[in-house]
Amino acid sequence: MMAMENLPEVVSREEWFAARRELLAKEKELTRARDRLNADRRRLPMVRVDKPYTFEGPDGAVGLLDLFKGRAQLVMHHFMFAPDWDQGCASCSTAADGISGLRQLHAHGTTLVAVSRAPYAKIAAFRERMGWTFPWYSSYGSDFNYDFHATLDDRVAPVLLHYRTEAELAQAGTPWTSGPWTEDMRGSELPGISAFLRVGDDVFHTYSTYGRGIEEFHNGYRYLDLTALGRQEEWEEPRGRAVPLGLQVGGPNLRLPDEY
Repeated sequence: MMAMENLPEVVSREEWFAARRELLAKEKELTRARDRLNADRRRLPMVRVDKPYTFEGPDGAVGLLDLFKGRAQLVMHHFMFAPDWDQGCASCSTAADGISGLRQLHAHGTTLVAVSRAPYAKIAAFRERMGWTFPWYSSYGSDFNYDFHATLDDRVAPVLLHYRTEAELAQAGTPWTSGPWTEDMRGSELPGISAFLRVGDDVFHTYSTYGRGIEEFHNGYRYLDLTALGRQEEWEEPRGRAVPLGLQVGGPNLRLPDEY
């Protein structure tokens, strides 16, 4: 049993009901704000993808258009797995562990895949180890990861980290060092999610997000945020309710799903 302090006040069912109604009003405000944000996201302009990217999958080399599997939309996890790594990133793996049946996406004309820079043989072996079934492709040897800012290397493509240029990073600092971009960061892998739209045989890039933009797909956060103990992370309010577990994305105790 984990240590717990500063727990919620114990009240009558009537008092709880009144407090829950107050919180419901705030939840409704957030729902409406999210609806407006989602509408703004759908209003984003899009960019035609003209570069002939090649990916390696179970059936050999395929193009970006092939990843759609004939559907209109493609959602892609940029899974951190560099060519010289022996296994995938632990935080990306926690997100991947939550990907189960894709039938509802398929019913809405949308395909979901993961893409990593590791050679396909490594990806296939790790996927089998984890017991995952979602499609996963290798972009090894192509510019894809660099062009979509999932791998950062100023020798290959201009650095864009969370939509900040190298000059802007020099002023604001990177999320993990608070300092500017430096040469030793070349080859840094980033988690992200991108969306694409297919119109005939033309492919358009419509959206990408990184960092906390993908946190809802990690560690069961959407469920944990409903609970009294929350995510059990250092920054959460009320403070001191539960011992921080260090299981957040990039946390010191985060492990691969089959290592718990």
